[in-house]
Amino acid sequence: MSEDPAPDPTLSRLSAALGDVPTRGLPPVERWDPPYCGAIDIRIAADGTWHHNGSPIRRDKLVKLFATILRREPDGKTVLVTPVESVGITVEDAAFVAVEMAVDGTGEGRRISFRTNVDDLVSVDAEHALRFEEGPDGALKPYLHVRRGLWALVTRALTYDLVDLAEERVVDGEPWLGLWAGGTFHSIAPVATA
Repeated sequence: MSEDPAPDPTLSRLSAALGDVPTRGLPPVERWDPPYCGAIDIRIAADGTWHHNGSPIRRDKLVKLFATILRREPDGKTVLVTPVESVGITVEDAAFVAVEMAVDGTGEGRRISFRTNVDDLVSVDAEHALRFEEGPDGALKPYLHVRRGLWALVTRALTYDLVDLAEERVVDGEPWLGLWAGGTFHSIAPVATA
């Protein structure tokens, strides 16, 4: 049986900096303005797995804690931010992955909610929009806005479920395929290209 490796000083330092941060709700990272201390070797893979120094971070509580202090900067970089420092990390695709979905109602009154891989619960609405992109392989890639400019990639299985909810609607005089959620029509693609 292998022993747990010694704690990494970078991860320990970030965890210690969060020691006095309230545990209820999300930390107010948008109000913190610490110095940028450079990039560290943390990467969020396209499948949502967090890696440090090339190895997956296996402590779910640590990943969930770090997910609460993610911030997207105006220049597009993603950082982990504490009251005392800000460090850059690499995000391959999206900061989160939407792994479960619940649907209630139909048409304009439909409500869709997601759970992310770090247990954020997000209901689709105007502020938490769905956007749809085409992947390099031509496949549809939906994303859900979670918070602070951070998005969740919707899993392939849930993508099929979303497409099943799609309907046609005229937007700015053009027919679009999309779906209603949270009182907003979320456009997928023009009907001519769908």
